[in-house]
Formats: sequence, structure tokens, C-alpha cells
Amino acid sequence: MAQDRKNVFVSHIHEDDAGLSDLKSLLARHGMEVRNYSITSDKENNAKSPEYIKREILAPRIDACSTLVVYITRDTKNSDWVNWEIEHAYKQGKTIVGVWERGSNGCDIPEALAEFHHAIVGWIGDNIVDAINGDYRGSTNPDGSPVGIPTPITRHPCN
Repeated sequence: MAQDRKNVFVSHIHEDDAGLSDLKSLLARHGMEVRNYSITSDKENNAKSPEYIKREILAPRIDACSTLVVYITRDTKNSDWVNWEIEHAYKQGKTIVGVWERGSNGCDIPEALAEFHHAIVGWIGDNIVDAINGDYRGSTNPDGSPVGIPTPITRHPCN
């Protein structure tokens, strides 16, 4: 199977860094190579000014990508950084895809994701690839089952 290659920024909280490696592996098994432009704890910077970080570090990385993927976990909704990244990607006309953490039972999602997403999908490789490629627009529950109409969704019960 030929690999599709995409430049992707994965918006997440640093406590969830380990999940990014799992996501890249899942996508590779489904024919997509991802060049991840995200900032992870192993690629930290020493900048202190939030405005500098946004303007000089995050914005150029998001701008270089076709898609912003939001890795959705229980604490993602509380991150001002994740919401800023989503809003910046939206202003740049990027595809915005939410991906539920593997094994998630659902939880609240970031406000900006609820407003600006193109797709929110469960941990199913083909569905994630389709959403990143723009071939799927809509929302699924974490298990991949369809979410009732209307979309976009804003809340899921947390277990």
C-alpha cells in the first residue's frame, strides 16, 4: 500500500505526549505517513512569553501543515493553548480533526473544537485517515459509532 504523506500539527496537552506516538503508528498501519509539527515535552523551548510562543513557534508550525489534529482526552478541554491552536488553524483555513484517545469513553471537548471542527472521529485508523484527507466530515463517538444529528457536537458524557 502506498503511503500518503501529510504535514500535521497535533494539538494536545503535554501529559498526553505518549498518545502521539500511538497515533502516528496507527496512521502508518493505515497508509498515512505523518510529519508531526507539534511541540512535545522532548522538543520543549525556553521561551517564556506566551505571545512570542504563539507568534514565533506555534503559528509557523501550524501554518506549514494542511491539517490540525486535536488529540482529545479528558483534560484537553481545559487547555487555553489547545483552543488557541484550533482558532489559529481555523483562521488559516486548515482542516481541523478531533481524534478521541484510544479507549476513551468520551468527555467534554475544547470549545474551539466544537465550533470549528470538520470531523471528530474515534480511534479507527481508516476513519482518521479519511478525516485528515477531508473525505469524512462529521462526528463519531469514541467507539466510532455515529453521533446523532445535528453536528457539530459539543459534549459527551465522561465516565
